[in-house]
Amino acid sequence: MRQILLVALLAGCLSLSAQETKHEIVNSHGHAADTKPLSPSVPDVYAISGHLQRVVILRFKYGTDLLAGLQKMIMQEKIHNAVILSGFGSVRGYQVHQVSNRTFPSHDLFVKDPTKPADIIGMSGMVMDGRVHPHITLANGDVAFGGHLEPGTQVFTFAVITLGVLDDNLDLKDLDNSSKR
Repeated sequence: MRQILLVALLAGCLSLSAQETKHEIVNSHGHAADTKPLSPSVPDVYAISGHLQRVVILRFKYGTDLLAGLQKMIMQEKIHNAVILSGFGSVRGYQVHQVSNRTFPSHDLFVKDPTKPADIIGMSGMVMDGRVHPHITLANGDVAFGGHLEPGTQVFTFAVITLGVLDDNLDLKDLDNSSKR
């Protein structure tokens, strides 16, 4: 009887699924950009100079989707170009993605756990031509981790993100273009 109970208990435990999910995608744009060599016309590094026009501090309440709220406020505040200066607070669950290989085409590993709380340790990224490219660092009692902020990262206690708004006339649209090499 004890053996049957033990087997039933183990079977029940095995049927419980973990909340964290992971999946990987290959970023193939359907053209030759992933196989193109480095171009001598693209410098190893270049600089774009601009001035901060203003600082915008955003506060997010419990339950708000962090990415959707950030995109909404960028539109509402008519922000064309900006740098994400900081972020702090906590989340009830998260979804991020990170690059998961070293050769082209690049692969993205999406990590999602809608049930695992974490502190927001920091944020960085840019708003380029009205398009946000945010990165987030999270931590829980076991590990610090992060990546590109994805939908489904829901605020817990609160979240605060500070944006440094740059000149509208700066051409930042290709900063995150991986085929510009």
